[in-house]
Amino acid sequence: MDGVEHTNESWRILIVEDDERLADLTREYLESNGLTVSLETHGGAAVERIRKEQPDLVVLDLMLPGEDGLSICRRVRPDYSGPIIMLTARTDDLDQVLGLEMGADDYIGKPVQPRVLLARIRAMLRRTETNQASSQEADDEEAVRLQFNDLIVDRSMREAWLNDDSIDLTSAEFDLLWLLASNAGRVLSREEIFTALRGIEYDGQDRSIDVRVSRIRPKIGDDPIHPRRIKTVRSKGYLFVKEA
Repeated sequence: MDGVEHTNESWRILIVEDDERLADLTREYLESNGLTVSLETHGGAAVERIRKEQPDLVVLDLMLPGEDGLSICRRVRPDYSGPIIMLTARTDDLDQVLGLEMGADDYIGKPVQPRVLLARIRAMLRRTETNQASSQEADDEEAVRLQFNDLIVDRSMREAWLNDDSIDLTSAEFDLLWLLASNAGRVLSREEIFTALRGIEYDGQDRSIDVRVSRIRPKIGDDPIHPRRIKTVRSKGYLFVKEA
């Protein structure tokens, strides 16, 4: 293909897509840009492959034979911590919300341009590498831990606790919680949050940040209707309150 960018990246990508022609074309493009790509066309076999192979990133179609992408995402999350990008041919917000709730890190509407997919994959993986490096630095120096009364957020362990009970957070939810908590007392715009977490510019339409905030609130003991800890600041963004 014309204008292909060649890199030295060796990231391993698993594409779960039942349209074999589309999957092959996508693989060719990604491999020509330095990625290592494998394919799975059947939803029923995807769970075991993800668990066994532990790819650096999974591109997961929503509609698959055998088992749909939402179910696959939910089932692999306890055993797979890498990023999952979900592809959906539907424009229904409900599918996107459900995907995020099942543990997807990002979603892209089909049809997707190969360059767009490549950019999203690179942004997601570079953010993951940055987070891992930050966690390692914290381990090497000192545990980076924030405490807000009964809530503790620990970046080195990538865990959080409420009243000494571990909070069940997806990787993407933890990243957002840490970002908000480490900026406690300062309003973060959706643009700032989106760029920090996704590595790409905010398009003004994506709802993933709002969905994740709504998912995090009850997990950290916040009232979803009248939140005290993560406040929505109208027309500005979100504020993590130091003393809630």
